[in-house]
Amino acid sequence: MRAYHGCMEEEAKVGSNYIVDVVVEADFTEAAKTDDLSKTVDYVDIYNIVKKEMAIRSKLIEHVAQRIVNSVKKNISQVQSVSVTVQKLNPPIGGFVEKTSVTIQS
Repeated sequence: MRAYHGCMEEEAKVGSNYIVDVVVEADFTEAAKTDDLSKTVDYVDIYNIVKKEMAIRSKLIEHVAQRIVNSVKKNISQVQSVSVTVQKLNPPIGGFVEKTSVTIQS
């Protein structure tokens, strides 16, 4: 996913590629028994939260990850806990680094 996070003004203009992983814990017993989408956490809802929060520019990926955690917990009642990892690919740090990442759990 392309986004425009970072402390440098260039990052706001050029942007970077990111990978966002979201892991949720919930009671999936009924969904497993019934094959009913309404009994589980819909990953489309998770994706829409990630897309919305990634579109809001931040200097730090920690801030983005925390916003995603907060939004998932606020908007998806089945979620008991959530872990969000935001990875910034090829960060502009003056040397070759494949990615930087941060994980926030709640």
